[in-house]
Amino acid sequence: MNRLSAVVTHIEGEQNLHIISFDYEGVSLKMMGLDLPKGLHVNAHVTLGIKPSHVAIAKNLRGELSYANQLPATIVSIENGKLLSTILLHVNGNEVQSFITLSSSTRMNLQKNDEVTLLIKASELFVLEVLNA
Repeated sequence: MNRLSAVVTHIEGEQNLHIISFDYEGVSLKMMGLDLPKGLHVNAHVTLGIKPSHVAIAKNLRGELSYANQLPATIVSIENGKLLSTILLHVNGNEVQSFITLSSSTRMNLQKNDEVTLLIKASELFVLEVLNA
């Protein structure tokens, strides 16, 4: 499980659907969810969670994407298995892990020290903990 410390900057809601914006080390992240975690409010410090299987990687990214969360990263290490590659990335002083298929890793020719972009759908980001409710 990847963990990122962030601060809530904005909360929008309609019925039970919410879009929550965060500041993560100067980068804006967005989360889409049905219910607000207890104690969540603007300026709250939180720990965000992202499953490694939900972290996509783009190399030489150009154009517009619907992914709200796009983070520049550097590949620290790549461990290839028979089917999957486990990729460790450096993002704003934190390490984030991504699981992608071995065929994607090979096709993209991913290498240690490559500069890439992490892509995380807003629906895949979640609040693990509200630190100051």
